[in-house]
Amino acid sequence: MAPRILLARHGQTAWSQLGKHTGRTDVPLLEEGRRGAKLLGERLARDPWASLRGLEVRTSPLVRASESCDLAGFGAQAEAWDTLMEWDYGDYEGMTPAEIQAVRPGWLIWRDGVPGGESVADVAARADEVVAWARSAERDVLVFAHGHILRTLAARWLGFEASFGARIRLDPTSLSVLGWAYGAPALERWNDTGHLDA
Repeated sequence: MAPRILLARHGQTAWSQLGKHTGRTDVPLLEEGRRGAKLLGERLARDPWASLRGLEVRTSPLVRASESCDLAGFGAQAEAWDTLMEWDYGDYEGMTPAEIQAVRPGWLIWRDGVPGGESVADVAARADEVVAWARSAERDVLVFAHGHILRTLAARWLGFEASFGARIRLDPTSLSVLGWAYGAPALERWNDTGHLDA
């Protein structure tokens, strides 16, 4: 079996709740986000996920991702990796989409990037690095990271341009699986938040 990559988006923060672009600002989890990360960990401790406890885990070093990883029970085996950090939103850090549209009508991050931050190509290159690492692994891997970098990662896993990420929403504390179908890269599971219904 070819290795898969499991994606865990960090739990809810005050900025994610408001729809603010949260790149490199180290915003902590809300209590709701902490609860969600614990529920995700409980889910991953049960079948069919119980065998994950021995796999390689990497996390963004930003506190909202690393704390989600810890609360889910994977902190002791996780390695922080700067490549998994969220898109650097530059001048648009902390702004909502509506606020950005007010100063730059028609703006789309997946096409335009951000002034003072990363281009789409920059983020795609980081995602490609994660894809190469995951595909070279001997077994499944698990990452804890952020919405835009994980959406870019999914696009690149599937062989699409990074802009495909615009078409696949990703909620806080969601679980996704990038795997294989008929020998080709495929989405096995996407934006699954069933554990939050507990």
